[in-house]
Amino acid sequence: MKRLTSALITLVFYLVSFPIVAQETASEIIAKMQEQQRGQSSYINMTMKVIRPDWTRTMQMKSWSKGTDDFFLVLVTSPAKDKGSSSLKRYKEMWSWTPSIERTIKISPSMMSQAWMGSDFTNDDLMKGASVVKDYSHKLLGKETVHGLECYKIEMIPHEDAAVVWGKVLVWVTTDGIYNQIKVENYDEDMYLVNTLNCFDVKEMGGRTMPTRMEMVPADEEGKKTVMIYNEAKYNQKINENFFTQQNMKRVR
Repeated sequence: MKRLTSALITLVFYLVSFPIVAQETASEIIAKMQEQQRGQSSYINMTMKVIRPDWTRTMQMKSWSKGTDDFFLVLVTSPAKDKGSSSLKRYKEMWSWTPSIERTIKISPSMMSQAWMGSDFTNDDLMKGASVVKDYSHKLLGKETVHGLECYKIEMIPHEDAAVVWGKVLVWVTTDGIYNQIKVENYDEDMYLVNTLNCFDVKEMGGRTMPTRMEMVPADEEGKKTVMIYNEAKYNQKINENFFTQQNMKRVR
């Protein structure tokens, strides 16, 4: 009895001296991943390469964002025939502007799964039409090593009332406290894999350590992929909501 009492006292002392650290939930990890990607605001200068078996097309682009989900603007700066084309998100509404025909098109929910500028990224991928935090439930499936980095593997299932493109998303997020997204698998409503996003070349940019090259590879389409390379990034700089307007998407440079 004395030995049992002594053991209980020792256990209580251990628990008091070394508090249990609560494990992060899958939703908390996804929220931190999103903050790492975009911050309170972001500016990205990037190169997009659409790669096909017989040809490659290269575009230079700029993007601006404010908040985690509300404001987003993408501008094509080259080649010349696409220069000035832009896409805008303001809350849940989205538009595209094509200067060659001087036409603004409102992007409907049914258009979110369409390819953006002929790439393997969808309108939803580029414009962040769906919120990975608000529109999905999250489940931590465990940990896996991806591209040499230990990652949380998280399953995201859309809420029934969410206007989203995918039926299921699997996300791998680094466990190192930085919360970088390293891999994403997108599935349709029948749970067939549609495409895979892989993220590489983790380096310091804009005061953050982050992947600077992303490759979107469609499933079952050999030789096709779209590569996105970050050339410059700035985060948490002051930017007004009035920057994200239909008038500005036509004149921003």
